[in-house]
Amino acid sequence: MFKSHPFPLKLVLKCGLFIGILDILAAFIDYFIATGKGPEGVLKFIASGVFGMDAFSGGTGMILCGLLFHFIIAYAFTIFFFWLYPRVRLASHQPVLFVVIYALFMWAVTHLVIMPLSKVPLENRIDLQFWKIIKANLILLFMICLPLTLIARRYFKKEA
Repeated sequence: MFKSHPFPLKLVLKCGLFIGILDILAAFIDYFIATGKGPEGVLKFIASGVFGMDAFSGGTGMILCGLLFHFIIAYAFTIFFFWLYPRVRLASHQPVLFVVIYALFMWAVTHLVIMPLSKVPLENRIDLQFWKIIKANLILLFMICLPLTLIARRYFKKEA
């Protein structure tokens, strides 16, 4: 599909920040709608992946750690996306299907690999209820996968 070309590091750095912001804002809004509480709960939950229950009683340090961990994960998915995109024909031939598959992949890695390996307390792990899974995947699809696909399509078409 695409000729060999250098990895778009500057673009990936910008995209990781962009989709990290979109995703965390969606998480903040979703959490606020569900609980009426501010974003610190989301960030402490993320920090609990490393610090366990101590994250919930922590202050600003835990909030900042949660934000850092969130962006590390967002950048990891962004880097993998830009590595994968030119190597998978589906990306250019069936972009909608590619977006859906990548969103499902991200959800599966996050909830079936990262979360079980983390120190997130069992009682605080995200429910595996059907509608919650659908909502989480829609957030991933619209806040991460769709923007990344639109940006990647434009970049790789220019480079071809």
